[in-house]
Amino acid sequence: MPLYKRKTFPLSEPTKELKPQDLVFQIRFTKEIFKDYSEYLKRLNFYRRKVWTCKFTGKSNLTYEEALVSELKASEKIQQFPKEFIVRVLRDVQFSMAPLRDLANSIAAKLQEPLLEGCELLGKKNNRVYPCKIVKVLEDNDVTKYEVAWLDKDKKITGNALVKGEDLTRNKLPFTREVLKSFIRDSTYRNVPWVIHEELAKQHGISTDPPDELKDKISIQDGVVVSSKKRKKPEERKDIKADTGDVAKKEDQEQNGESIKYPIEDLLVQPSNDDQRLSERPSPHSDFTVPMDCVGDFLMVWEFCTSFGRFLHLSPFPIEDFGYALCHKDSNLVLVTECHSALLRLLMKDNGEYFITLTKKKRKLKITLVTWSEYLCDFLEMSDGAELSAHCSTIRRGYYGLLDVHVKLKILVELVVHALDSEVFREYLDECIDEQKAFAAAKRDEVLEEGRKKREEKRLKVDQDNKAVVAGCGEESGRNKPEDPIDQNHCEQKQDVSKVKKNGCMSLKKHSPLNSSDSEQGNTTSDRNAKKQRTDTDVSPENANDKRAVHKMMKNEIKEVIENKNKEQRKQYLEREIEKRYVRTNPLGKDKDYYRYWFFQRDGRIFVESSDSRQWGYYCTKEELDAFLNSLNSKGVRERALKKQVEKYYDKICLGLLKRAKDTNQKIEVEDEASLRRSTRVRAPPKDNPALAFLKYTNKSRED
Repeated sequence: MPLYKRKTFPLSEPTKELKPQDLVFQIRFTKEIFKDYSEYLKRLNFYRRKVWTCKFTGKSNLTYEEALVSELKASEKIQQFPKEFIVRVLRDVQFSMAPLRDLANSIAAKLQEPLLEGCELLGKKNNRVYPCKIVKVLEDNDVTKYEVAWLDKDKKITGNALVKGEDLTRNKLPFTREVLKSFIRDSTYRNVPWVIHEELAKQHGISTDPPDELKDKISIQDGVVVSSKKRKKPEERKDIKADTGDVAKKEDQEQNGESIKYPIEDLLVQPSNDDQRLSERPSPHSDFTVPMDCVGDFLMVWEFCTSFGRFLHLSPFPIEDFGYALCHKDSNLVLVTECHSALLRLLMKDNGEYFITLTKKKRKLKITLVTWSEYLCDFLEMSDGAELSAHCSTIRRGYYGLLDVHVKLKILVELVVHALDSEVFREYLDECIDEQKAFAAAKRDEVLEEGRKKREEKRLKVDQDNKAVVAGCGEESGRNKPEDPIDQNHCEQKQDVSKVKKNGCMSLKKHSPLNSSDSEQGNTTSDRNAKKQRTDTDVSPENANDKRAVHKMMKNEIKEVIENKNKEQRKQYLEREIEKRYVRTNPLGKDKDYYRYWFFQRDGRIFVESSDSRQWGYYCTKEELDAFLNSLNSKGVRERALKKQVEKYYDKICLGLLKRAKDTNQKIEVEDEASLRRSTRVRAPPKDNPALAFLKYTNKSRED
């Protein structure tokens, strides 16, 4: 069982009040049962902390489950420990006072020293090495010889011989030092002195009586060896109590959270007076157009289609319109058909399995609003999912809109998965990554160049200040010189300006620091231009296969584009181009309950995903964003990282939220104006209603 603070940790026992119909929570790897979810979560997070130690190997900084796996592997190796070495090892371990490392090293060295009867090793015969087995040890006039039996591959005896000790080579021990240490830990119940289990000692005939030199240090109580410690006198106890008063005070401070080093595990953060300033976390909205259990797939498909719209030749569309279109019962909605057609066209270009399927059926490689369902059925029949292919008959009859939303999303998810696996899409991603690296390198060079210029300006300013100080020192020395202009000492001092002044002022040289820095700056500029020319010359189309050459070529082209822009324009241009090379969206982070938070570029909201991905919500106003940000506790590891990410993208998130609120208000105003103008007897056409804007979608980026 894993150790906690060098001691075994007792598992909790289930309450006796449990009934067969009660709902309980069970920890998978300990089989502990809890009726209260908070107790279950507290114990589970305690097991997830890296404070556990493997009992057999001594490995620390493990979680409970990692320690269990380590003990399982170690126990398998211990069970394979050679039986012929067990007694010899246990005799050396019993009542040994050596540390574990020294004890294992001494035992391993001792096991390799003597050559005893029955040992299998290697011996020299005819200048070659063969396996053999010692049959008998012969000693004659202080010279030891060994009668060995030569063995073949099947360990059958092929002959006998008499050899010297130097002609024999012992094989390596059939176990490592780590296995030996694990065997020692498993065989003993205490260390220094090491004492093996009583049953194991009786089984191998090993004495359990401590040696004479240890009788004063240890004693036996109830058959267990314990340390013999003299009781302290009352005076000594008072001194010890006074010395430990400060220690107890520190422990109280740690319990109060005064000396704890933050951040720590979020669930271990104890409430304090500082936490009262944290605002209450707002409840996220959950009014999605699609069912709750398929929001994750819904967001994934929408994010893929809008983020890679240029590559798919698919115009972007709001997330609400996508949800309304999926829930609509019409089978030939333009938004739905264009999404499917764009993904199917991508699979056609890949020349993969789908392209081969269409070729066998002799279909035209052109999808229209009328034929898109046939191409979709071909894809579903090609895929392995029998659940999806069962809906082909419904789709062929023109009733796609009658399918359940779950089925529609599963079909789209399957299309996205195949699109991600296509070679065409992977090549496009590689190009995006290369371009993103080139723009990032150009941005990094801009930062380095800006830092170099600041350092250069600072150095020039220091040189100018030094020059002014030296000039002032020269004037002061000129004022202090005698009126006699023929004084030779002062004339030499005036002419030789390279000498050091005695009053501590800085010496002057023939070339002033300002001029030298200008010349150095000019040389640096010329060297940089020459280096750039060399780079342009080296990066030729012949070396385009080299990724470094390609990156240099792209970076030089980027620098030429931004050369005539000012500092702020260059920064905005590089950031904008890096965002265009979209690869993937990562969550902003997790809170203390492992809820993930997402922000998508084309939607201003912050989406909240539960730890099991079954529940979703969102924040859609700046007030909710501020309240959520103020509710994050920086003492926890996860919430501190999440708060940093939200603060990093705060301006961008607020801009998206304000834009979304503005669009929503405009729609409401249009609806109110339309309701006021139209008569109660005459209704406006369906397409004039902003709620039915998804019916107006047109794909302006579609391929002809």
